[in-house]
Amino acid sequence: MVKPSCRREMAQRTVEKGVSIQLACLAFGISQTCYRYQAKQSAENVEIADLLIRLTHNQRNWGFGLCFLYLRNVKGHRWNHKRVYRIYRELELNLRIKPKKRIIREKPEPLAVPEAINQCWSMDFMHDQLSDGRSYRLFNVIDDFNREAGDRH
Repeated sequence: MVKPSCRREMAQRTVEKGVSIQLACLAFGISQTCYRYQAKQSAENVEIADLLIRLTHNQRNWGFGLCFLYLRNVKGHRWNHKRVYRIYRELELNLRIKPKKRIIREKPEPLAVPEAINQCWSMDFMHDQLSDGRSYRLFNVIDDFNREAGDRH
């Protein structure tokens, strides 16, 4: 479906080539009022643009929603959100969506192999549950050289 503003532009181009306004409007399915409509650029649009530029300059991580709520609730302006958003887009203040940075994982270094007894020990907790529901925890300490667990005095 073609927007009325696009149809109006197409009708205007046809009129420039010598077709009457009435025939062009009939061909593109718009009224002559729509054809002759001129948007009024108001001083408020300039004020909105100025406020948006200052806001986004001071608050760099604010998007449209925060800017609009600030203008509406803090400053007390009663502008339509569609109007403010149209100006926001025209000023190209849309925040770019930052792509997620991928973490480059380095390959881990291989574990050092101990060359003698009592050089390197590993420790860990283990827990389990008995058939009657009681649970218990173990603290394990193992020599990495010969994989023995036990007392070393």
